[in-house]
Amino acid sequence: MMKITTAFVLFLWLLVGNVMAAQAADNRLWTLYEQTLKQAKYVDLTHTITPNIPVWAGFGPSTFAPAKAGISVDGYVKKGQAYQYAKQGFEATAYQLSTDQLGTQLDPPAHWAPEYPAIDELPATYTIRPLVVISIVEQVKKDPGYALQVSDIKAFEKKHGLIPAGSVVFVRSDWSKTWPNPALATQTPFPAVSLAALKFLHLKRHILFHGHEPLDTDNTPNLEGEHWLMHHGYAQAEGVANLDKVPATGALVAMGYPKFGGGTGGYARYIAICPPNWPYGVKIGEVPEAPLQKYSTPLHFDEKAGMRIR
Repeated sequence: MMKITTAFVLFLWLLVGNVMAAQAADNRLWTLYEQTLKQAKYVDLTHTITPNIPVWAGFGPSTFAPAKAGISVDGYVKKGQAYQYAKQGFEATAYQLSTDQLGTQLDPPAHWAPEYPAIDELPATYTIRPLVVISIVEQVKKDPGYALQVSDIKAFEKKHGLIPAGSVVFVRSDWSKTWPNPALATQTPFPAVSLAALKFLHLKRHILFHGHEPLDTDNTPNLEGEHWLMHHGYAQAEGVANLDKVPATGALVAMGYPKFGGGTGGYARYIAICPPNWPYGVKIGEVPEAPLQKYSTPLHFDEKAGMRIR
């Protein structure tokens, strides 16, 4: 008969304790979700892409159309026929997009510098980060072409504390308040981010990337800020929306973007995850999710709008 020793009992106790600790550690993210993320407010920072949103004139317009069959299938669909709910049971959309620099974006450095990552080469760690929102709204009211300065960043930090390394910094200017007015595409000057501010954020605060509301980084003739960012391996966000609906600090930003092979730009979706008592946004469970909302007006393609509407 095996003799149970004190050492053996201690070994079993340590083993069980380690297993339970490992299981607890494995569930920490679920606990974080239940106790924190599930209670948070969610704010969409993304413009809807439509055929008529502002875009740099050099790229031209985009078009949406009902998707058509590429081949004929006997008794089901003829080649060139648009799929229809009534006949095939589903519909699809064909998008002819003039550029991957459209709407709310995530620019990988390969947009300017082919030796750095394309959109599909960005690491998975870009998924969620601390969000910092620096406002230059008052400065822009006096000067529509005002560019974020290092002094603005230091003033922000004096009030809110140091910007954390690895965070995403969005610059609020309220430029996007009139979106999707097509005039925004050619409006000059527009709120900007100075090269000195970009260097400070990356080289002194070591942020992940910055973002801004306009479709360009700055008003300089050679876009010196964007040039410096891309040629030093940094990404950036453009066309960000609703920055007046998120706190200056304390929120997270969740990011999603397409994985186009060799893509030099990406239509992105940014969602701010804000504290539970934040006045804006929606909580999990406050809107239908599964099943989703059923609308009284069905989606249909509108020729005048050039897209599906309700």
